[in-house]
Amino acid sequence: MRPITDADQAFLRELYASTRAREMAMVPWSPEEKHAFLGMQFEAQHKFYMDQFPRARFDLLLEDGEPIGRLYLDVRDDEHRLIDIALLPQHRGRGIGARLMRDVLDEAAGEGKKVRIHVETNNPAMHLYDRLGFEKVEEQGPYRLMEWRPAGPNEAAGGQRR
Repeated sequence: MRPITDADQAFLRELYASTRAREMAMVPWSPEEKHAFLGMQFEAQHKFYMDQFPRARFDLLLEDGEPIGRLYLDVRDDEHRLIDIALLPQHRGRGIGARLMRDVLDEAAGEGKKVRIHVETNNPAMHLYDRLGFEKVEEQGPYRLMEWRPAGPNEAAGGQRR
């Protein structure tokens, strides 16, 4: 991992678009219209993240020196807030996301902190969060606020509380 830079904007745009491909496949727009829409959406999201989480870590995920994804994490006094995690399609389903999440959980557990994330209810990664021991805190429109707490002394290791 390394911090994102302005030079990473083209990759980050491509990555963002890849996370919306399924949704865009259902829209009867031209490729140019989809590209323009996704560009505007990426810019709005990027600006929001930078403005709302000024102390967060915005990291690019690398494999053999090449970018394959992003991990945005806001380390707060009382929790680690996972802002975003995304991988290019060809890198999904290989256990990379699970390893990254375990690293985040291990870091938070070492500090005695919970981890929270907002997840779209239809996001395929919801299964991963369930397996890792995240629990629903509340529904917020199409999003679910999920929370993981470190295991106590009488609970299972690895963050599993079930």
